[in-house]
Amino acid sequence: MSDSASQTKPKKGGGLLPNLLINVAIPAIILSKFSGEQHLGPVWGLVVALAFPVLYGLWDLKQAGKVNFFSVLGVISVLLTGGIALLQLDAGYIAIKEAAIPGAIGLAVLISQYTPYPLVQKFILNGDILDTDKLYQALAERQSTAMFERKLAQAGYLVAASFFLSSALNYILAKVILVSPPGTTAFNEELGRMTWLSYPVIVLPSMLVLFFAIWFIFSSISKLTGRELDSFLNQP
Repeated sequence: MSDSASQTKPKKGGGLLPNLLINVAIPAIILSKFSGEQHLGPVWGLVVALAFPVLYGLWDLKQAGKVNFFSVLGVISVLLTGGIALLQLDAGYIAIKEAAIPGAIGLAVLISQYTPYPLVQKFILNGDILDTDKLYQALAERQSTAMFERKLAQAGYLVAASFFLSSALNYILAKVILVSPPGTTAFNEELGRMTWLSYPVIVLPSMLVLFFAIWFIFSSISKLTGRELDSFLNQP
């Protein structure tokens, strides 16, 4: 690859470990341990804690070289949490916000199922990973295109369900944990606890449903084309 090509190629963002560290671990530690009056205080503790995921999200957008819908949504979500807390609004608004974002995505996925452009294709049939032209040619050769479209629709409902599950769990977790008034050290500590618990309680169950949908489609590709999935993967 030439030097000019390598320079224009968009850079990849951080990996899983930096993501967990900056978006979960560091904010949770600051909120839980350094929001007391003897340290940063509840207001600056919240500002410093939420600055990490916001700045990381903006950096990730710059590294990607293009606007990533989920990165933008993540930054907006953190800013909304900070705004609600700093304005000392009722903590119930955070629960509603936590539920509304994945719920809206799930609704968008569900509605798109009835349009010519289902979002599940963007989630699962990613053109960066699969050679979709080659895939549909192989399906056409075996007259399996209609069957594959039905499988894809079923996977779409599973993907929507994963977001609805996340929405419900987000709301329940926020309502159970956030009981202190915003603007207090106790509230920051509760927000830190919610941040810690969000991955095992919310992310893992939702990701299991999403991974099952991906496995369902990938296994269907092999069955309906009679070829190994590897033959449709784009070469790096």
